[in-house]
Amino acid sequence: MFLLFLGFWILLNGKFTWEIFLFGLAVSAAVYWFICRFMDYSLRKDFLLFKNAGLFLLFMGVLLREIARANLGVLRLILSPKYEPEPALVYFKTDLKTGIGKVLLANSITLTPGTITVSVEGDELCVHCLDKEMAEGIEDSVFVHIIRRMEAGRK
Repeated sequence: MFLLFLGFWILLNGKFTWEIFLFGLAVSAAVYWFICRFMDYSLRKDFLLFKNAGLFLLFMGVLLREIARANLGVLRLILSPKYEPEPALVYFKTDLKTGIGKVLLANSITLTPGTITVSVEGDELCVHCLDKEMAEGIEDSVFVHIIRRMEAGRK
């Protein structure tokens, strides 16, 4: 996080000089100390973020791929004169343990065209799908597998 603050400082300044860099070091250290002291942050959380950075990048790549695939599916539904969509509400339970994991799953489903997460209550999600085919395998999707690996890395 400290390096992120420093990089952001240099980016906002628009140029790199040793004075800007040294002043940025001081300001970044002060901000980092502040969040560690008053916002329940720690060096341990930095290591966890670094450890999961690869999985998060993988997750973002998979999300973009799934968005593109779902866009093509929705386009097929719209342009096909003989195909009649059958909307469906799907309820399923997830074994994700953290609240952030469930929110990440729900938002990923909503960002994918043709599906909207209607509610998340405890371990149960309710998803509206534009067509019942879009609901197939949603409870054990690739998103769930990656988020499980992220949660396992938090230990």
